[in-house]
Amino acid sequence: MRIYKTKWFHKWARKERLSDSALEKAIEEMAQGLVEADLGGHVYKKRVAIQGRGKSGGLRTIIAYRVANRAFYVYGFAKNKRANIDNDELQIFRSLAADLLEHKEENLQRLIVAGELVEVNSDE
Repeated sequence: MRIYKTKWFHKWARKERLSDSALEKAIEEMAQGLVEADLGGHVYKKRVAIQGRGKSGGLRTIIAYRVANRAFYVYGFAKNKRANIDNDELQIFRSLAADLLEHKEENLQRLIVAGELVEVNSDE
């Protein structure tokens, strides 16, 4: 399973001190069926723990995900900053998920080289 972050998510995650190992753990949990919300169209909401705060005080992430294929972290927010995403945002995330999940490997590599995607690496 390959896991990626969008450019926006990568910057946000660094600011929030969200580690790649925490992102990998969240995807492992999703593979076991532990998901907060299936928003349809391969878009999921998943809580991710931050060291010292746990999941309830942690962050919410929006992920484009296809089981045993790929996962793309596309958006995140702190629970204390906003309650949820709205319907317009959800439609955008569904469209983005459809696009990202259909990319061939060579296209993903081009997006990485262009700085639009960052591959999750827990060895960081």
